[in-house]
Amino acid sequence: MTEAERIIGTPEAGEDDTQPESAAPKGRRRIAALLVVAVLAYLLDLGSKMLVVAKLEHQPPIQVIGDLLKFEAIRNPGAAFGFGEAFTIIFTCIAATVIVVIVRLARKLYSLPWAIALGLLLGGALGNLTDRIFRSPGVFRGAVVDFIAPSHFAVFNLADSAIVCGGILIVLLSFRGLDPDGTVHKD
Repeated sequence: MTEAERIIGTPEAGEDDTQPESAAPKGRRRIAALLVVAVLAYLLDLGSKMLVVAKLEHQPPIQVIGDLLKFEAIRNPGAAFGFGEAFTIIFTCIAATVIVVIVRLARKLYSLPWAIALGLLLGGALGNLTDRIFRSPGVFRGAVVDFIAPSHFAVFNLADSAIVCGGILIVLLSFRGLDPDGTVHKD
């Protein structure tokens, strides 16, 4: 028996002694990665929207790549493609629910790719939720600031991009059989 086992004692019958010693620090690092990605996505979205409101709103669009891409400030009270303008409160509740689910899932997070994907979702959801809460016409009814306008496509923002990229990454991770807890399964 080692000195540590003598001091701490051995696991009682039924206790889980299969966890590697590095499980706790590994989990904390993944949560830190989730938070870093979420904060980065949130701050980039927030900063870009502040810049758009200050410099681009009520101005003509800026052509970025000919007719293919322009920056144009638009206030979107609905969801993607401007649908559901009457359901702004519902979209606010959905964003808040996504945030709660991600925070709860973070306790079981041992996978770096999942941490990145969930961080993107969290940062994007927080970015659009901030608009819905703090922008006019009022709390929980605020319009999201969109400004990236590709030709023949909906106008969107960096939060939307983070949400879509996080969602695509989650689908790919699921198809590869990687779970948020780091286990890999083959079906």
